[in-house]
Amino acid sequence: MSKLFSPITFKETELKNRIVMSPMCMYACYEQDGKITPFHITHLTSRAVGQVGLVMTEAIAVMPEGRISPQDLGIWDDEHVAGLKELNEQIHAYGAKSATQLAHAGRKAVLDSAIYAPSALPFNDSSDTPVEMTEDDIQKTIQAFKNGARRAKESGFDIIELHGAHGYLINQFLSPLTNKRTDMYGGSKEKRYRFLSEVIDAVKTEWNGPIFVRISTNEYSDEGNSLEDFIYFTNEMKKQGIDLIDCSSGGVVPVKVLSYPGYQLPRCEQIKHETGIATGAVGLITSGLQAEEIVQNDRADLVFIGRALLRNPYWPKAAADELGYSIGAPVQYKRGWN
Repeated sequence: MSKLFSPITFKETELKNRIVMSPMCMYACYEQDGKITPFHITHLTSRAVGQVGLVMTEAIAVMPEGRISPQDLGIWDDEHVAGLKELNEQIHAYGAKSATQLAHAGRKAVLDSAIYAPSALPFNDSSDTPVEMTEDDIQKTIQAFKNGARRAKESGFDIIELHGAHGYLINQFLSPLTNKRTDMYGGSKEKRYRFLSEVIDAVKTEWNGPIFVRISTNEYSDEGNSLEDFIYFTNEMKKQGIDLIDCSSGGVVPVKVLSYPGYQLPRCEQIKHETGIATGAVGLITSGLQAEEIVQNDRADLVFIGRALLRNPYWPKAAADELGYSIGAPVQYKRGWN
């Protein structure tokens, strides 16, 4: 029996296997209105046809100024719900569960309008300097995450992931590299965690399903958060009822990262075993054998597949073949599946 293809349940939501389509920006909203397009529906539904257990959208902005680019998906307006609902109907029709990643880019937004961050520090020399958020700005942003959760529920998503990684807004509040505030939202790790804590509390007033959080478990800087800091943040999230930590790395400050298959796995594994929370492994997981080893040896509970799923929407089928395991197929594909 393959553990990779065994079911797993978060709250009342059962995933048929441990394979997750990792959130990846597609920059396909050409009207710059954040609305779902035919491309998104084809792109995401095809992975459900390919037997991915959980299909996750790209980072979806809770505010217009929170987009990574003008071509990103949005969930800041009720007008976004109809398209997202259609997307979920398609994903669910093929037996997959769906997730969306609620996000705010903070200082890494590349827009013509003003951008916002915990502190007025640009990402690099060519980036715009963000406006330092007032406490009123912070409360409006927390409300936007809450409204995004309500719209995610109305749209029919099964799981929400909060994007607290890759140097975007939540990560900017968490990191001493980007958070130089001296008020209740900056300074100690306890104060740096406050923004994420309040976002989680606000989201839970609208959402009673599973919540994942993606974090950058390594900031690749001696002045950044340590692994011990991330253990602290994870324990706090566990107390607040977070179901899984999606363990990525980097993106907080410009730095070249040496990546190799499974390069983010050691910290993922350590966070899982030191805190007792479920984790998701991500980063150059490309083969069925590699993915099976991760879950079989309890190094993580889910595997998040990115580039390999861009290359092959039927990656789960290829992984199953590699493992000598038979998985189901849409009835229309059965004649060519085995």
